[in-house]
Amino acid sequence: MRSLSIRLGGVLCALALGLGGCAPKAASAPQEQDQAAPSVKEKGKRNQAAEFELKDASGKVVKLSDYRGKVVLLNFWATWCGPCKIEIPWFKDFQKTYKDRGFTVLGVSMDEDGWEAVKPYIAEKELNYPVVLGTEEVDQKYGGIEGLPTTFILDRDGKIAAVHVGLVSKKQYADDIEQLLQ
Repeated sequence: MRSLSIRLGGVLCALALGLGGCAPKAASAPQEQDQAAPSVKEKGKRNQAAEFELKDASGKVVKLSDYRGKVVLLNFWATWCGPCKIEIPWFKDFQKTYKDRGFTVLGVSMDEDGWEAVKPYIAEKELNYPVVLGTEEVDQKYGGIEGLPTTFILDRDGKIAAVHVGLVSKKQYADDIEQLLQ
């Protein structure tokens, strides 16, 4: 049951901070990825990202297809996830730095407590990018998110160019984004 696994994930997250990610479903967290390995797939080997319609904090429906033509950093996260808290300032920087070049961050909160937990967090951290609430359906469309954070970097055609599970370096994200913005 997702409820129990997410709650266990919060406990595991505290234990997993040094390992690179929070694992809401798995018994252990993923290790930090090898930073030497290229992470952006060749254009012909990319799969289309699954379409979704989710609501933002104001109740507005946000469709992934609304961002077609932009490079999108699609981040599945939660307010209780330690590695997610490390990445968020990076994502705010990326939004500020790259937004005028056809880039956006889109946060998908997997918090079970919904907007009750997420709205105050957004305000406190002054997030400058859109955040929506994830659903079990979207979780399954993206292969069943096994650990948080999980981040998909989409090219301008809405195809998945890179996937990162767990905490990777800010430089890795910046390199991926820069490659796709060229």
